Amino acid sequence: MSSAHLPPRPPSYGNRVAFAILLTLAVGLYVLFLRVAEVSISRLWEGLPRLATWLSRSWPPDTSELSILVQRAAETVAMGTVGTSFGMVLAVPICVLAARNISPLPLLFYPARAVLNVLRGIDAFVFALIFVAAVGLGPFAGVIGLALHAAGSIAKLWAEAIETIEPGPLEAATMTGANRLKVIFHAVLPDVLPALSSITLYMWEWSIRASTVLGVVGAGGIGQELKNSVDLLQFDRVITILALILVMVTGIDAASAWLRRRLT
Repeated sequence: MSSAHLPPRPPSYGNRVAFAILLTLAVGLYVLFLRVAEVSISRLWEGLPRLATWLSRSWPPDTSELSILVQRAAETVAMGTVGTSFGMVLAVPICVLAARNISPLPLLFYPARAVLNVLRGIDAFVFALIFVAAVGLGPFAGVIGLALHAAGSIAKLWAEAIETIEPGPLEAATMTGANRLKVIFHAVLPDVLPALSSITLYMWEWSIRASTVLGVVGAGGIGQELKNSVDLLQFDRVITILALILVMVTGIDAASAWLRRRLT
């Protein structure tokens, strides 16, 4: 019988023991995580009646300050849009340094990647909290927080998209004697522009969704109205704000999807 028709060899005893040990360790670690996270089904069950009471008090929605809430929603969209645009500007130089195939200074590749990890590793919420202390309450702190986190995410995804392009056009452009800037504009951008645009639109969506909660740390927007209403137990106002957030996010997602289809 040829080796191609031999039945698969069953796992050895040592492999089975190793798998059992790893599985036991994984289960034990997960149980430990459940305890550290203080997961309690009984507490959830006890809290459900309280939640039902709050939901009953949220109807009908309070629309008496709808104009103010719409203004706050517009502030949220503005904060996410401006934050994304600032993030794009910051992402361009870091992206060039962090893409192996176009980096003009290979020695800066790893430092550039480290910067991206820092920007991506710290959430926009944390950045906004820090800058509220630096520049005061209001949407500007949220814009800075979104811009810094978005810059890291955009630059990393852009760099990875650039690294996937075929080396032929780059080599051909370099052999003509074109400088680094001309190589990027004529050999790189035409190939990756749809991907870069799609990544940017995804980050725009993310920034607007993220900006809805930045008000919790005083960064303005509709999130601040949501926090105030929850603190005051105004659940009829809370349901109005949640409906506005849903409409806003759904509209942004639809607009982004339409733009991505046009760009591709």
